[in-house]
Amino acid sequence: MDGASGNDSVVTEFVLLGLKETPAPQPMLFVIFLLAYAATLGGNFSILAVILTEPKLDTPMYFFLGNLSLLDVRYISVIIPAMLRHFMSHNRDIPYRACLLQLFFHLLAGVDCFLLTVMAYDRYLAIRQPLTYSTRVSWGIQQALVGVSCLFSFTNALTQTVALSTHQFCGPNMINHFYCDFPQLFQLSCSSTQLNEQLLFVAAAFVGVAPLVLITVSRAHVVAAVLRIRYAEGRRKAFSTCGSHLAVVGMFYGTGVFSYMRLGLAKASDKDEGIGILNTVISPMLNPLIYSLRNPDVQGALQWLLKGDGPPSESPSSGLKEYHGSTYCFQEVL
Repeated sequence: MDGASGNDSVVTEFVLLGLKETPAPQPMLFVIFLLAYAATLGGNFSILAVILTEPKLDTPMYFFLGNLSLLDVRYISVIIPAMLRHFMSHNRDIPYRACLLQLFFHLLAGVDCFLLTVMAYDRYLAIRQPLTYSTRVSWGIQQALVGVSCLFSFTNALTQTVALSTHQFCGPNMINHFYCDFPQLFQLSCSSTQLNEQLLFVAAAFVGVAPLVLITVSRAHVVAAVLRIRYAEGRRKAFSTCGSHLAVVGMFYGTGVFSYMRLGLAKASDKDEGIGILNTVISPMLNPLIYSLRNPDVQGALQWLLKGDGPPSESPSSGLKEYHGSTYCFQEVL
């Protein structure tokens, strides 16, 4: 801390306590999170490589998935490398400005929220309006949707970070978490956090709740289409796939809403560490498996890419088929 006027002092760095309540030794935690980080990078970069090399995957859905993979790599890379360094070092200090920067990039996860909504809308159009789908989701529209998602998320992240930067931190500097986040920083602030909490509540409603409602509506249309499948096996696979998607979406949105919409109602606690792991580690690691790697087209293209066996053959169940009362492949319905 640097000295200031009177008896006050200004915090210039924080101490991340990390997973201090976890009984596992630090080297074991280092290995666990390192493997999770490697799995996330491997899965997402594999998807990107397949999308870039396989012409059959040159579709709007995979364009959005490619952007989601890039965001997941960025998202987890903001948190995990610093966390691994803390596991192997006794120095857990993080400068004030670095804490704000980490918080800013963490808030850019809002792009994921908008992209998941865009992908749900993309699947809704493909199912409900297949004849006009290609014109409604043109290349220009795809770029515009991703650009607007990034713009909204960047604006929110910048607003929240700038608002927090006006606070004065003059007391304890111990953050009960493994990365900088609002609940813990609000506890340490010497300034009033009422305005910040209101801003976060509005942002959580706009970035979290509203997209979740839209995704739920689109999934309802997917379920309606699934129920029209004549074959029980097709319905079972469709519900299994859609259920996995909804589980990941629910985990991603649920942890965010839990963290930010309850501000002012509960103090930050050790439970926030578990929520943070779900949000920053588990969700980006599961996204490649749930959204892409289970798809036959992606599996075939990835096998071809790794083994060099030649272009993968067309799968009879691959791609998003137009529904006309016959067997419908929902393997890649998002």
